Amino acid sequence: MTRRREKPLRFEIMRLDDVDGTAVDSTVVDAASVNRIVQQAAAIGQRLWIRPADSSAS
Repeated sequence: MTRRREKPLRFEIMRLDDVDGTAVDSTVVDAASVNRIVQQAAAIGQRLWIRPADSSAS
């Protein structure tokens, strides 16, 4: 039996404007990096929007 190699989960994280909530910039990261980025944003009161990334995003 052959094991299929699963693709790592990737998420798009968008930093939101403090005034109107529009996306200011975005990055695509692996699942292991999401917690670190969320903790950093929480420490400075930054708003984020996180969603699964398209498989073609990098």
